[in-house]
Amino acid sequence: AMASQLKNALQNNRAALYATGAAVGAAAASATTVTFMSESVLHPPSYPWRHRGWFASFDHGALRRGFQVYREVCATCHSLEFIRWRELAGVTHTKEEVAALAKECMVMDGPDKEGEMFERPAKPYDKMPSPYENDQQGAAANGGALPPDLSVMVGARHEGHDYVFALLTGYMDKPAGKEMMETLNYNPYFPGGGIAMPPPLQDDGVEYPDGTPATISQQARDVVQFLHWSSEPELEDRKKTAMLYMTSIFFMILGSGYHKRWKWSSVKTRKIAYVKS
Repeated sequence: AMASQLKNALQNNRAALYATGAAVGAAAASATTVTFMSESVLHPPSYPWRHRGWFASFDHGALRRGFQVYREVCATCHSLEFIRWRELAGVTHTKEEVAALAKECMVMDGPDKEGEMFERPAKPYDKMPSPYENDQQGAAANGGALPPDLSVMVGARHEGHDYVFALLTGYMDKPAGKEMMETLNYNPYFPGGGIAMPPPLQDDGVEYPDGTPATISQQARDVVQFLHWSSEPELEDRKKTAMLYMTSIFFMILGSGYHKRWKWSSVKTRKIAYVKS
């Protein structure tokens, strides 16, 4: 009788455990489904960027144009906190041009001998200017949301160059049935589809000194390459250094192989004979 009661109790507990497990699994599946459905975002296509090859370099003409797009369009809201004027020398402009561009901006410095802060023209070692004096001012000017710094934007996003290019060129009318705030703009490449930033680029929004047509896609291509450079200013030097190291390692391997064959040739080719005594 005791054995029968124990068997019935175990069977009842097992059934309860199965029911509990099924309920938890159904709840988890339902929660997972809701999470995935909320992520309405279109993944950007892969574009053929010439600077992504192992032996490729940036298009420095595009970098110069991209800096112009950043300065005339993007810099009204976004900063480049980790880039200094002098880093542009030899990349987008000459040293003299960089010094002249820096002088056009005023920076706060000090204190002076009287302990007062003062403004002075920027110098090449200064950081690129921010459009706002502090984060609170930037958030207040943009509806409570601070525009992100663009210094490492391309490196901070998965396939960042493709993402930023698709974002800049992907604005469109929202599809029927899409619910979003009236103050947002529809862009399928932005998570959720609603982005506060209005379309920043317009055809002929800038005038390129080299005569390149300033279409939306051309401006986006140029500024994306410039932002990729700002994310990795050392990229070209790193490729050159890697090529030098790989070439050195290749010849070291050849030399080591030759030395090994020469060193062991007398051992590997000798013949050992035994003579009975």
